[in-house]
Amino acid sequence: MGHIIYLDHAATTRTAPEVAEAMLPYFTEYYGNPSSIYSLGSAAKKAVMEAREEIAATLGAKTNEIYFTGGGSEADNWALIATAEAYAGKGKHIITSKIEHHAVLHTCAYLEKRGYEVTYLDVGENGIVDPEDVRRAIRPDTILVSVMFANNEIGTIQPVREIGAVAKEQGVLFHTDAVQAYAHMPINVDEMNIDMLSASGHKFNGPKGTGFLYIRTGIKTRSFLHGGQQERGRRAGTENVPGIVGLGKAVRLAFSNMEEHAGKERKLRDYLIQRIEKEIPHCRLNGDRERRLGNNVNFSFRFVEGESLLIMLDMKGICASSGSACTSGSLDPSHVLLAIGLPHETAHGSLRLTVGFGNTMEEMDCVVEALKEIVEKLRAMSPLYEDFIKKQK
Repeated sequence: MGHIIYLDHAATTRTAPEVAEAMLPYFTEYYGNPSSIYSLGSAAKKAVMEAREEIAATLGAKTNEIYFTGGGSEADNWALIATAEAYAGKGKHIITSKIEHHAVLHTCAYLEKRGYEVTYLDVGENGIVDPEDVRRAIRPDTILVSVMFANNEIGTIQPVREIGAVAKEQGVLFHTDAVQAYAHMPINVDEMNIDMLSASGHKFNGPKGTGFLYIRTGIKTRSFLHGGQQERGRRAGTENVPGIVGLGKAVRLAFSNMEEHAGKERKLRDYLIQRIEKEIPHCRLNGDRERRLGNNVNFSFRFVEGESLLIMLDMKGICASSGSACTSGSLDPSHVLLAIGLPHETAHGSLRLTVGFGNTMEEMDCVVEALKEIVEKLRAMSPLYEDFIKKQK
């Protein structure tokens, strides 16, 4: 296999060598069950606690407010389902947005089948939720607002602090899916009025199958997995000690150079956007230009089919995406792009490029040159593009 240009860091990231190294002893040497009272178990328990403390400190949270999960999707499911069940006596109304990850949207659909009512908020053309729309949607029976911190497809960063303030003022719990944002930008749960927050380790060079849910002290949520007393009785099952150790190490690495790393990503992102807009006609940048994740580039190319674009990029050794990795097998256009007002034919021609650790400016040049060639080839085969050119003349 030749040189690969990996530009799908929103889907997953390579596990950092330091993370893999930190995990290894907990497979072979410190393999005890953390619930055991002998020293081998105590060593594992200590490692889990250290990772919990590390994560809590990054959020301005208490150590006992961090609960380990198998990833972001589990954390989202836990936040919504367990909260809905615990507060059903107060009401059965939940508020979310139309551009959430399917871990939230499908969980909301699950709850709707069980008697809950969900309001799905519209977003503007840049994909931003208006906090006043949240305020207007809140009812006496509203128990939860769930709005993602930053969108996984178009990179739009939501006004989380303002949305959280509205929820707090109205006495409603606020959950945010921060899978794309955590470890990429500063987050303080108190300052941002966040009651629950989901994160996933493999989005910032940690191991897959790891994540956590922050739950503010005082919030009554039901147990999500039933069995033992792990995670203070809220999530049964022997802890994934190697994964948790790796998650903690990835957090330390990410927060030790977050500002520098984010600055490099923004330079690559802005360079890509600038060249694509300048050199490839009939394209549209999706998402807000300013309130945007530092690593996210999302374009729609008119008269181009997105799947063909991805295949031809892959043939050149370039890994990209048309949207969420969780829906890559779907032939339907992105629900996010439809929600921001793109017609189906434009949404089908979309491409997400997400930069990350190891990417270079030289790679960005290679990608733009490849894109120019591929888009030109695909448009040459499009009768719609041919008609469009004739009309322009």
